[in-house]
Amino acid sequence: MPLPLTPHRLAPRERILAALDVDDLDAALGLVRELRPLVGGFKVGLELCTAAGAPRVAEAVAAAGGSLFLDLKLHDIPNTVAGAVRAVCAFGPAVQMLTVHCQGGAAMLRAAVEAAHAAPQRPLLLGVTVLTSVDERALRDELGVGAPLAEHVARLARLAQDCGLDGVVASPHEVAAIRAACGDGLLIITPGVRPEWAATGDQRRVMTPAAALRAGADYLVIGRPITAPPPEVEGPAAAAARILRDIEAEAR
Repeated sequence: MPLPLTPHRLAPRERILAALDVDDLDAALGLVRELRPLVGGFKVGLELCTAAGAPRVAEAVAAAGGSLFLDLKLHDIPNTVAGAVRAVCAFGPAVQMLTVHCQGGAAMLRAAVEAAHAAPQRPLLLGVTVLTSVDERALRDELGVGAPLAEHVARLARLAQDCGLDGVVASPHEVAAIRAACGDGLLIITPGVRPEWAATGDQRRVMTPAAALRAGADYLVIGRPITAPPPEVEGPAAAAARILRDIEAEAR
């Protein structure tokens, strides 16, 4: 069954979605087996799905006991996106979350929702707002969006909500703006989560796990700090355990 729409009832471990940003299915499954006791689910994106095929990945991760967040960021004409959503729904309960891009507009988002709701079982549909690698300058100068970043993210989140999506993907820095625009009825999944001991890499709008939860995030997507931690952390399981301890301490 899908990941809960009432994440305030979740244990801290269940809020962590480990990103399997690798290009080898065996390596991904090794991470699933190692991390499964420490996280709530696994995000799989374009890299692994392109290398191994989305149906194969979904089946294998589910067989290894992982809850799958399929981060495809679907963005195309409404008919094409609807067809892709139907294809993912045919994977069955292996996929519990699926992303589409809010930038595709209302007609595309509604087509995705209609296709999902027509299926016998469906994943939660999440709208990607603005990538965490994009900052205010890039939004303005490269993408031509004049609105402040938080305002633009909140507008896209409201669009997703109005079109019937279950939640959005956004930087933790925009959570407050989304809550003000959409209330508590919309799931917020936050990438760009980095413990203080981890490098930021190509992420520009980052926040620590505990701070992201304080800001109001429901689920945390954490990739390289877990799957490729610094040497002193001694591996993925140790990294996930360290993050989990920090979140548990915050929850007490």
